[in-house]
Amino acid sequence: MKIRVLFLCTANSCRSQMAEGLINHFLGDKITAFSAGTEASFVNPIATYAMQEIGIDISTHQSKNLTAFDGQSFDYVITLCGNANETCPLYIGGTKKTHIGFDDPAKATGTQDDVRKEFRHVRDEIKAKLTVFFRQKKLLLENEAVFT
Repeated sequence: MKIRVLFLCTANSCRSQMAEGLINHFLGDKITAFSAGTEASFVNPIATYAMQEIGIDISTHQSKNLTAFDGQSFDYVITLCGNANETCPLYIGGTKKTHIGFDDPAKATGTQDDVRKEFRHVRDEIKAKLTVFFRQKKLLLENEAVFT
């Protein structure tokens, strides 16, 4: 049976969507990832663009509120932003949440290239930190290539 992971952010528009896409694409044989927000909004098109750059299509993802997962259980619940970490209950679906924080790329300013660069940076940081997390949980071997 696959491990179930829920990624949480405030609006479920960028970080949690990218984390869901990364895990389902690269680790889908071991893990099923979901994402939600403390409030639903929309999937940020620049997040979709950043993921398409590495061959992952999240264009059909939808922003979901945490209540969409009421009654479901997860092996891991991971908050990716400070607000979600502060406002979500300590236990979700019977699972204690873990916080792995990232800057919000939607707050990036500057040229279109500057903003895309920030989304790429956060995407790559999510890949790196989740690799460490799942190795610590013994879901990945030390020498196992993950996000390649």
